[in-house]
Amino acid sequence: MAYPERDLIVDPRSGFCKSNSTFYSKRNPLCLPPNPSLDVTTFISSQPQRGTTAFIDASTGHRLTFSDLWRVVDRVADCLYHEVGIRRGDVVLILSPNSIYIPVVCLSVMSLGAVVTTANTLNTSGEISKQIAQSNPTLVFTTSQLAPKLAAAISVVLTDEEDEKRVELTSGVRVVGILSEMMKKETSGQRVRDRVNQDDTAMMLYSSGTTGTSKGVISSHGNLTAYVAKYIDDKWKRDEIFVCTVPMFHSFGLLAFAMGSVASGSTVVILRRFGLDDMMQAVEKYKATILSLAPPVLVAMINGADQLKAKYDLTSLRKVRCGGAPLSKEVTDSFLEKYPTVDIFQGYALTESHGSGASTESVEESLKYGAVGLLSSGIEARIVDPETGRVMGVNQPGELWLKGPSISKGYFRNEEATNETINLEGWLKTGDLCYIDEDGFLFVVDRLKELIKYKGYQVHHRYVY
Repeated sequence: MAYPERDLIVDPRSGFCKSNSTFYSKRNPLCLPPNPSLDVTTFISSQPQRGTTAFIDASTGHRLTFSDLWRVVDRVADCLYHEVGIRRGDVVLILSPNSIYIPVVCLSVMSLGAVVTTANTLNTSGEISKQIAQSNPTLVFTTSQLAPKLAAAISVVLTDEEDEKRVELTSGVRVVGILSEMMKKETSGQRVRDRVNQDDTAMMLYSSGTTGTSKGVISSHGNLTAYVAKYIDDKWKRDEIFVCTVPMFHSFGLLAFAMGSVASGSTVVILRRFGLDDMMQAVEKYKATILSLAPPVLVAMINGADQLKAKYDLTSLRKVRCGGAPLSKEVTDSFLEKYPTVDIFQGYALTESHGSGASTESVEESLKYGAVGLLSSGIEARIVDPETGRVMGVNQPGELWLKGPSISKGYFRNEEATNETINLEGWLKTGDLCYIDEDGFLFVVDRLKELIKYKGYQVHHRYVY
């Protein structure tokens, strides 16, 4: 355990410091780059490339190697800069179902110092228009099928192959490029990158925050670099084969499978849309080793275990990550009984914390039933009585506050919500009622403000990672 100040006396068992009523992470400290002018794409590309295949389309089997990935990232960035005129600070919207090309777009845009934002593909035209009015994107990457949801005046790059039928479908918008063509063009060699600072905004993903009202969470290059640094420090995430089971317009899907996995050299098999049988087929076909699941999917795997194991070869599967809600001892035991060769781990994070919160990282840690894990690297936590504001100690419940390099600076053009959620000292008020026990494990007891489900998606700021 590493402490930020030498004179702090911190209990090595719980991580609690009585002098400032703060819990400190028991994980190894984060190794962050010292360069203040390093964009997150460059940080990711600078990591040793251990793997061969970066992405696989589960339905077609089409593969994108790491060398191909970085080649097309440069080509797309070059086209965006010279042909479309994208510059530092411009906002680029991705409206697309899951695709192996979303990471290409994401990394290309951020390398220019431009800002990535995403929209739920199930949103109506009106809902998308509201988000566009707030975020004011210069460009949208989308498919011909989704393009009619956009306003006529907006510039679009199509992410599917060009043909006459698709062009006809997009007659309502201004098509300025085809992604597949951008990926084939050799770079001009003339691009001069704008200087990007760690404090610059890299991403703006919409979250319910702690109130249920959708807001654009500001993610700096520093926030995302801290996320990637934490991700690559987790040794178990290296050289694995993941199945992307979540929408990539959500925070977890984009951070884990467009950034973290690339930096760690792992392979991601991307499902265009989730289905239990599709997921299991992908595990069998591509010998996947890890799944990241919400509790209802885990329960479905338990209830259908006999049929699923009879139908699919799941012998490659070794780990399941679960989050969104704490797993009970009964559910955990039932899963391990049905899948005895698969270890199960939990995690807790928020869109506003960029993958940092708490997690279990070993079989021994996962035996602490009901806990979501130990605090993430670089994270400090406080437990605060929501009524009195008193900062609590070990095994005392209250609202969880988090602080660290991965914590967002706030919400886009929403000072009121920012001030309500993140105080002047940088503490993020999660809205979750929690306690931390004598061993430093975080337990989520309840929500202070319950949120809603909408169109089958949990409108909630917590997620698994």
